[in-house]
Amino acid sequence: ICTGYGLAHISGLSGPGMYTSDLHHILGSVRFIKPALNLIALSTYTYGVIPSHHIVAGCFGILVSLWHISSTPSPVLFQLMRMGNLEGVLSTSIVAVFYASCVTSATMWYGSATSPHELYGTTRYDWDNATFSLNIESRVAAVRPSSYAWNTLPDALVLYDYIGCNPSKGGLFRSGPLIKGHGVIQNWIGHASFSQGTLSLAVRRMPAFFETFPVILIDQSGTVRADISFRRGSSTYGVEQLSVRLSISGGTLNGLAVSNGSLVKNYARKAQFGEIFTFDKKTASSDGLWRTSIRGWYSFSHVILSFIFLFGHLWHAARSLFKDIWTGVLISSISKLEYGRNEKLGDDTTTSKTSAFL
Repeated sequence: ICTGYGLAHISGLSGPGMYTSDLHHILGSVRFIKPALNLIALSTYTYGVIPSHHIVAGCFGILVSLWHISSTPSPVLFQLMRMGNLEGVLSTSIVAVFYASCVTSATMWYGSATSPHELYGTTRYDWDNATFSLNIESRVAAVRPSSYAWNTLPDALVLYDYIGCNPSKGGLFRSGPLIKGHGVIQNWIGHASFSQGTLSLAVRRMPAFFETFPVILIDQSGTVRADISFRRGSSTYGVEQLSVRLSISGGTLNGLAVSNGSLVKNYARKAQFGEIFTFDKKTASSDGLWRTSIRGWYSFSHVILSFIFLFGHLWHAARSLFKDIWTGVLISSISKLEYGRNEKLGDDTTTSKTSAFL
């Protein structure tokens, strides 16, 4: 099955292939994948590793199974590993499932070629590393005029650069889909840019594990130039005091420029979350609390399953290794009571002459 899946199903020989995407997870579709049987296959971000892994793993499994059929373990190894106990076999097999659940949880949470963003959502590290924000800036810088460039951005790329897509923002005890949080997206307002005179400013975005974060505006060197203070009386970097201006690029409010303090602060608060959208909250009865994505729930559920498999392995392994203790039946007792070992059952002083052949 494993070899056939890689050789036929994924490669397209007699199957549909698999869902693949580009580097920025925009142009995804179902494609055939050619196996990569070289060192490139060691990378988790290469699609060729998937069919080649299944082909190699399947062939290796066939060879190992033939070896196990043709050779038997030594008596010492048989007794040491409790191979005569079916529960020992169960405990060993659970380890394979435990390993598989750990691998699939890690590749889903940290991101890999097997979990494209179109299907499972972004990873939290895309937000931490500003992956899509930097990609947007590079695309805008490559097109002139910049006012036109913002309207050429793919919708998926703009959506990825929103903190609501971050799986770590949704609490594990907030059940429901993503739309139960902020709602169904209606429009992209645009990209908010701020300035103080000739100095360009940007809002410091909210880190992944913060529920609240101060609104601060920084320049290109990371120096704080303006903020929204908690106490107006002690404000020294206030938006109104420093005459910070707002301009919107792209979206429904493309070309908007305002200097009104309340509006600037309103959009600065929203810019903490990345790109600014309007939402329909009535359709899904959204409550404003972020939910985690499919990626978050998949990783969490499989981590819990891996712990269950780990504890199950330890439990059954202990039962098989120490069976003589918890049952109270010792090996010496078995040698006395085993049928045919002694001429008189239970009396080891009357050893049978044929017991040497047993």
